[in-house]
Amino acid sequence: MRTEFFIAKRFFTYRSQQTVGFHSIISIAVFSVSLSLAVMLLSVAIVTGFKEQIRNKIVGFGSHITLTNYDLNVSYETAPVDKNQPFIKEIQKIQGIKHIQIFATKAGIIKTKNVMQGVVLKGIDQHFNWDFFKMHLAEGEILTLNDSITSKNILISRSLANLLQLKLLDSLKIYFIQNPPRIRKFKISGIFNTGMEEHDKLFAFVDISHIRKLNNWTNSQVSGFEILINHFENLDPITQEVYEAAGYTFTAENSKFKIATIKENFPQLFDWLSLIDTNVWVILGLMTLVAGINIISGYLILILERTKSIGIFKTLGFSNRKIKNIFLSYAFFLVIKSLFWGNVIGIGICLIQKFTGIITLDAATYYVNVVPIELNFWYCLFLNLGTLIATLTFLVLPSIMISKISPIKALQFQ
Repeated sequence: MRTEFFIAKRFFTYRSQQTVGFHSIISIAVFSVSLSLAVMLLSVAIVTGFKEQIRNKIVGFGSHITLTNYDLNVSYETAPVDKNQPFIKEIQKIQGIKHIQIFATKAGIIKTKNVMQGVVLKGIDQHFNWDFFKMHLAEGEILTLNDSITSKNILISRSLANLLQLKLLDSLKIYFIQNPPRIRKFKISGIFNTGMEEHDKLFAFVDISHIRKLNNWTNSQVSGFEILINHFENLDPITQEVYEAAGYTFTAENSKFKIATIKENFPQLFDWLSLIDTNVWVILGLMTLVAGINIISGYLILILERTKSIGIFKTLGFSNRKIKNIFLSYAFFLVIKSLFWGNVIGIGICLIQKFTGIITLDAATYYVNVVPIELNFWYCLFLNLGTLIATLTFLVLPSIMISKISPIKALQFQ
């Protein structure tokens, strides 16, 4: 063991009655660094969890990537495409693709005795991925579909049910403004509640056969394809591969396929999530600065406390560099202690919130009803290493003080 490290360790473990005041100040510095790390861990865990949940909810209503007819129509009355496309098998081979499903949309109006509400019917078939809606199913069951019989069931949201004063197993009529106008009657088989108020009120799910009949489509025509991927981080490269497979394919009407990502379909929500990232970086910067200022204060107090020791070391022939290493090693022990308690506080609060959901939110405003937590080992590791490196870097300049201390004056210091 190096001499400097050994001496620093003795300083760290030694306590005397004459230095109680000094150690109290150092303890405050240690606590402030711990608190700063805890705040950073909480900030990253909350923002990561929040972004994850919001992304999953947006994708749940749509998909990561959509393929539709490339026309100028921006409504939900889309031009059809044939579901039997040659590029589907090629897309299925792309690494990272989880699922491909067809869909069709059509706007309508639900009318009850007292209320009218616009809605978008999303037609799906038996291959639809229900994972998201199973997680958010409040009552009833999801749609059970097959090719032989057209289901007359409908899946609506809790928000829509409350607005229309409907309950599970009630019947409802949907009016479609077209030539000639048409009406369809459905029975509510399930009610979901995702917390995404705008989307909950907008979408309802039915058998795709209804959309085809209303639009006079054939059994092979759909609005488009939805592609789900395994990891959101791979969205851009997978989208590029999908474009290479399908981007140059033309429909029967000589129209190209439009390939859009979830970011392009909901830009305002993802801009909002990006803004949250900016806020987190500001918090991390401020907390690092606070931690640095406090550890510098503690370090200067430490030098004052050990001024006589510095004089003795210089008298014994220790170089300024060796003495700096002693105090930097001492500071290293203090920072490690700070990081330990910071992790205990930060991760402890995260685990309590994750498993109890004690802190709640207004779902209408934040899209989630509890503060979400997503603990990531690598984020925690980077925060700890970053705090360690930043705080020790802050101590380089104050350590220059040691070289300015005269041995004679240091030994006379009271």
